[in-house]
Amino acid sequence: MTTKTALFAYIGTDKRGRESRGEIEATSISMVKAQLRKRGITAKSVRKKSKPLFRGRGATIKAADIALFTRQLATMMKAGVPLIQSFEIVADGIENPRMQKLVNAVRSDVASGNALAGALARHPEQFDDLFCSLVASGESSGTLETMLDRVATYKEKTEQLKAKIKKALTYPIAIMAVAMVVTALLLVKVVPQFAETFQSFGAELPAFTQLVLDISYFAQDYYLYMLAIIIALVYLFRRTHRKSRAFRDKMDHLLLKVPIIGGIIRHAAIARFSRTLSTTFAAGVPLVEALESTSGAAGNALYREAILQVRDDVTGGSSLYAASRATAIFPNMVLQMISIGEESGSLDDLLAKVATHYEEAVDNAVDSLSTLLEPMIMVVLAVLVGSLMLAMYLPIFMLGSVI
Repeated sequence: MTTKTALFAYIGTDKRGRESRGEIEATSISMVKAQLRKRGITAKSVRKKSKPLFRGRGATIKAADIALFTRQLATMMKAGVPLIQSFEIVADGIENPRMQKLVNAVRSDVASGNALAGALARHPEQFDDLFCSLVASGESSGTLETMLDRVATYKEKTEQLKAKIKKALTYPIAIMAVAMVVTALLLVKVVPQFAETFQSFGAELPAFTQLVLDISYFAQDYYLYMLAIIIALVYLFRRTHRKSRAFRDKMDHLLLKVPIIGGIIRHAAIARFSRTLSTTFAAGVPLVEALESTSGAAGNALYREAILQVRDDVTGGSSLYAASRATAIFPNMVLQMISIGEESGSLDDLLAKVATHYEEAVDNAVDSLSTLLEPMIMVVLAVLVGSLMLAMYLPIFMLGSVI
C-alpha cells in the first residue's frame, strides 16, 4: 500500500537560535519534526498546507528545472558535500512543489541503498536513458561528481540551443499573428465607420474601396466562424503533432526546407549530435550505444534516421567517418573532424569543438534573423494598414477632385 504524502509548513529555530521557515513533503507531522531534528532545527510550529482549489500542485517540471538541479548537485558534490546532504540542500531551495517532491523521492531511494542511476531511472519522464546511462558510468568509475558536471553542461547547452530554436520559430509566427489581428480589427471595427459615410455619397465607389468593403462585410458576418476554425485547426495540429510520430517526422522534413529557418535547424541538429556524442563518448560509453542515445537527442527526424544508419554501419564494422559520410547529410567540416578524431584518439574533444562551432552559428543566425525581421514587421504592418486607409480615403479624394 502506497503511503500518501502531504506538504507541511514549519517554523523553527536552528542551532544558533535563528528563526527558520520552510516547507517539507512528509507523511505526518511527527515525520516532519524528525526530519527537522536531523537538520538541527527545533520545530515550533508545523501545519499541513491545504490544497489549492483551482490549480495543481506546482508548475510542470521542465527540462530547464532538471538542468538546474543537475548543476546544483554537481556543484555540491564537487565541494565535498555528501550525496544525501546535497539532495536535502537542493530540495530546500526548490520552489516548485512537484520538482521538490521528485528530488525528495530520488533522495529517499538513494538513502535506502539504491544506486543514483537506478533511482533516477524510476522517473523516465524527467531523466531519459542518456541521463541515467551517463550517471551509471560515473558511479561505476568512481567519478560521479565529474560526470554530473558533464551532464549539467550538456543539459545547459541543450536547453540554450532549444531556446534559440524556439526564438527563431516564434518570431515569424508573432509577426503573422500581429498582422492578422491588426487587419481583422480594422476590417471589423474601422472600415464599417467609413462605409456608413460612403452610403451618403450616392456615387459609384472605386473598385479597390468596394473590394475592401466586401471583405469587411464578409469579416463582420463570419468572423466568429473563422475564429472557431482557426482555434480548431490549432488544436488539431497540436494534438496530431503530439500523438502521431509520422506527422512529427513529416513536419521535421518540411521545416528543413524553409528558407533561413531550415538552415538554423540543420545547424542545431548537428550541434546536438556533436555535443551528445562527445559527452557520451567521453563518459566511456561504447560508440554503438552512444550513437543510439545520440539519435534520440538529435531533435530532427532526418538526422535521427541518419544517426541510426551510422550506428548500423558502425556495428557492421565501418568506421564512424565512413558511416557518417555515407549518409550525405553531414558537412565536410564535421566529417574531417570525425576523421581526425578517430585517427588521433581525441574524438570527444574534436566533437565538442564542432558542437561549440555550430552552437555559435545558430546563435549568430538567430540574431541576424531577429535583426532582419524587425524592419519586416514595420513593412508588413505599413502595407496592410496603409492599403486599408488608402481604400477608405480614395472616395474622399475623388470627391474633392470633382468639387
